[in-house]
This record gives sequence, C-alpha cells and structure tokens, in this order.
Amino acid sequence: MQDWIKKVEEFKSSAHKILGVHEESSSRIVSLRASYVSLKNLNLKQDDLFKQAFTCLEKGCFRAAHVMAWAAFMDFLEEKFFEDAGVKLRVTRPTWKANSVDDLREGITEFQIIDTTELVGLCTKSEKKALHGLLNKRNECAHPTDYFPGLNETLGYITEIFSRIESLVKKSV
Repeated sequence: MQDWIKKVEEFKSSAHKILGVHEESSSRIVSLRASYVSLKNLNLKQDDLFKQAFTCLEKGCFRAAHVMAWAAFMDFLEEKFFEDAGVKLRVTRPTWKANSVDDLREGITEFQIIDTTELVGLCTKSEKKALHGLLNKRNECAHPTDYFPGLNETLGYITEIFSRIESLVKKSV
C-alpha cells in the first residue's frame, strides 16, 4: 500500500511540474506553495494569513489574495521593527506613540511604516519604493477600482512579497 501512495505522490508532483508551465494552470499555485515552505521566521498569524491568501488564490479570488498576502507581509514588517524592542524605531521617530506592535498598527499608516524602513536600515531607497508599489497594488485590490488581477499578476505579487520577506529576514533593525 505504501508503494502505491508513494507512486501517486510522485505522479502528482510530476503532473504539477508539467502543468505548472502553462499560464492559467492551477498547478502554478502548487509551485508557489513550495516557495512558501522555504520561508522561515513566520509567526502563527503570518502563516495563517498566507494560508488564507492561498485559499483565495485557489478559489480565483485574486483581489482578496493580494489583500491577505499584504496583511501577512505587514504583520511581518511591524514585528520586525520590534526585534530590538522598538528602540531604533523610537530613536528614528521620537514623535510616534509606538511602544508596541499594536501601537504601531493603530497609530501609524502603512505608508509611513514603509517610509521608516529606509531610516532604520531595513531597506534601501529603491527597496522602499518597491514596497510602496506593493502597497499601492494592495490598495487597488482592497478598494473599489477597475483593477482585476488574474492568476499571473497574483502569483507575481505573492512571489515578490516572499522575496521581500526573505530579504528582510537577513537584516536587523
């Protein structure tokens, strides 16, 4: 019985590799999940948000997938600011009333948080601009607009978020 299960899993894996090269194939989602598994340092909330993004992706709810993936990214970024208990953040932004991650979320806009990534050394100027672009894309998906991303745009968006997280993991505040 184990031999059959192993063969079925091998077949499934091979089929996804073959089908994953076709532009509208849902097998591409399986490839994205494989990339996701390689991400380290995610907390339970971020993991859950990414899983919700995958569910949206699988159901064809591409705008919602953008929003959920962005929520996971922002949770990661906000937590990153407090790796040093928020010391560098308070030095950089002394007028902000952000003594905790919750204070940061409640009182500071996502745009301002991204702006601060450059000031605390988490991002270069061009990386910061790319994050602003991801935020703008998320805003298009979260609010009534004429933007309706397809599978390709959504896969690209989530892949870029993964890449940004991998880059941020290597940096310290």
